[in-house]
Amino acid sequence: MKKALPLVILLAASGAANAAIPTLNASCPGNIEVHADAGGPVFINGKASKLKKFNDNYYEAKGDGVTLSVSINPDGSVAVSYTKKDRVNGVCEVTAG
Repeated sequence: MKKALPLVILLAASGAANAAIPTLNASCPGNIEVHADAGGPVFINGKASKLKKFNDNYYEAKGDGVTLSVSINPDGSVAVSYTKKDRVNGVCEVTAG
């Protein structure tokens, strides 16, 4: 049993690594540009942000005074919205992803 435990942990970790943020580009109102490579990081206006994964279909990226919400729909399409510190918020136009 003790020999199997590291294998179980390794398999669980590799499964979690497969589900990651996809490659995307988006433009948001207020001159906010977003880019992410598959698996991250997410760049907001060219600066790396702090990425938090909630589940395989929802992520938040924070940086440059903005919080981005990235949702992956069941069909694989991506939706991005933003909230700024002054509570301004809206929907971003995903141009690739």
